Amino acid sequence: MNRWNENDVNFMRQAIELASSQRGKTSPDPMVGALVVVDGKKISEGYHSRVRTPHAEAWAIKKAGKLARGATIYVNLEPCCFFKAKANPPCTQTIISAKIKKVFIAMVDPNPMVAGKGIAELRGAGVAVEVGLLEKEAKALNEVFIKFITTNRPFVTLKSAMSLDGKIATTTGESFWITGIESRQRAHYLRSINDAVMVGIGTIIKDDPELTVRHLKGEDPIIIIVDSKLTIPKNSKVLSNSPEKVIILTGKDASRAKKRSLEKRGVQVLSFPLRSKEINLDVAIKELGGRGITSILIEGGGRLNASALKYDIVDKINFFIAPMIIGGSFALTPVEGAGIKKISEVFKLKDTSVARFGEDILIEGYLIH
Repeated sequence: MNRWNENDVNFMRQAIELASSQRGKTSPDPMVGALVVVDGKKISEGYHSRVRTPHAEAWAIKKAGKLARGATIYVNLEPCCFFKAKANPPCTQTIISAKIKKVFIAMVDPNPMVAGKGIAELRGAGVAVEVGLLEKEAKALNEVFIKFITTNRPFVTLKSAMSLDGKIATTTGESFWITGIESRQRAHYLRSINDAVMVGIGTIIKDDPELTVRHLKGEDPIIIIVDSKLTIPKNSKVLSNSPEKVIILTGKDASRAKKRSLEKRGVQVLSFPLRSKEINLDVAIKELGGRGITSILIEGGGRLNASALKYDIVDKINFFIAPMIIGGSFALTPVEGAGIKKISEVFKLKDTSVARFGEDILIEGYLIH
């Protein structure tokens, strides 16, 4: 028998939608939405936005005022039970002090500092707690937070755009534009919700991209460039626009003079030992996570994509497919490198979905590790 009625499901779905409205605005915190309900009617709502803003539960309870006493609150993530900042006391204490009668929680907070402790504190104070309502949806919403808080590694999405026959450029290297404007708008949205975008030096030299958010309102991501020999041109657009937002991953033997020159401009240059003449992206990802980067969108070419898959750093795939045929034995594909020899060893996806953007098709899925 289902533990929850239709109203419970609808209220929790609203809480998840509230949280989702702040996608790209809460990093490194999770997205959280909360509703205060009295006698089956929503009294107030709240969501967490920028870091150091009120937590969702606290905001919703404050707006509810005296009506919060004896009310029910719906929240997509377990309320916190520790002091992170003076402006944000534990939400468990706020709920208890407001005399909230019952709390519906979609998922347990994976943060080791919480992880069930908030639920236990609420129950210990006599608050009724229900856990697991729309848990799958709640986990999908905060997949970045879950990965980062439990591993200290960023959640990585690999994005590519190709023709029907799997080409990302013609035999002469021309690639503007394979996909339509709707797909490009979606690509800029993906930039806006990720902490960083990663490309290879080949993309910088060939296309000289800005890697900013332009087709919609959103914050520009940190730019990560994989450049093992530190050959980036000094007049590259990414260095001219916001050098302080650029991180270059290079080899230990790269030019020290070039490195000092870039660092004087505000660029962060991280050096790594090369492995078979390339950077070990698994090691690099650990370093980037240690610097607080929670999510990365890879927008590289076939070589970088192959390397990312090889080092097993990819969590999610976004492949845009345009209704055109390019052809050519030597035209580039989304994943270059040596390739896979046996079907039993291929990279497989799960939880795949298909969406349409204009005339293009987006296939999204998660790597099976």
